[in-house]
Amino acid sequence: MTQIDWYMQLNLKARHLRLITALYDHGNLKQVAEISHVTVPAVSKALAELEKGLGLELFSRTAQGLRPTAYGECLVRHARTLMTEIHQARDELKSLSSGAEGKVHVGAFPAATSVLLPQAIALLKQRSPRTNVLVTEGIAQTLLPELWQGRVDIVVGRLPVRNATDGFDEKELLDEPVSLMIRNQHPLARKKRLKWSDLQPYPWVLPPTGTILRAPLERTLEQHGVALPNNYVETLSTSLARAYLLVTDAIAVMAGAVAHDAAQPLKILPLTFPHVMRPRGVLWNKNRGLTPGAELMVQCLEEAATAMKLRPATPVSDQDT
Repeated sequence: MTQIDWYMQLNLKARHLRLITALYDHGNLKQVAEISHVTVPAVSKALAELEKGLGLELFSRTAQGLRPTAYGECLVRHARTLMTEIHQARDELKSLSSGAEGKVHVGAFPAATSVLLPQAIALLKQRSPRTNVLVTEGIAQTLLPELWQGRVDIVVGRLPVRNATDGFDEKELLDEPVSLMIRNQHPLARKKRLKWSDLQPYPWVLPPTGTILRAPLERTLEQHGVALPNNYVETLSTSLARAYLLVTDAIAVMAGAVAHDAAQPLKILPLTFPHVMRPRGVLWNKNRGLTPGAELMVQCLEEAATAMKLRPATPVSDQDT
């Protein structure tokens, strides 16, 4: 058994993991001492003992503070994963001891929170009322690192391009076409024959620049001789886009399922939009097993998606008046 084997198996403690991540984040003994409520010599001594035990220099001391060595970078990366696992175990134990049956942390892209995810959560709660759900809304750039590090169990929404999903398993749920939508009272809803040029006078709700849908939308408008609107709102929030459409004559580009709301349905314009995005689905880290709660959530997402596929579309047809 090497010195590293011996120390990692017998002497490495959770307090060591907290120490090196704090030193990595702050790079300053004094700041770490303050947040840890100990003295600077105590922090320095703890780091020296850890480095001596491993026989490795984890941080180099410079005039600007502590800088992680390659050994420090490696250990901090794994320390974060271990601390996440410890916190998840703590949360599960607390949930079980309080009578809950588990907890699932779901990361959701904005469009998934409007229809698919609420219905899946309702199914989960019907089957396991004491399995609790924490939903964090975000975009791929923020949620995929959280999924990789184990801070969320699954991510639901439009599946990212494949090279962004390396290290993850995925399940396709809905392959919805992207559509142009308006409110039922919109002037375009009364047109018997609709042309792309008819869209020109109206305001828009656009996906922000740099998002998956923005460039294909701009290309499509250009191909049909429609100038990019100069009267628009940019958002990824489906709920905001829906609400804005219902009180204005704006046009929005969104997935078809957003139109299906019994209380306040939207109209889908009969203009062909190219298939530019991957299906909606669910992602999880292939290196981690799904918890029972996460497995149940995936099952409920599949059932909710199946139910959504069976709903009829409500496009504006040539017969609409």
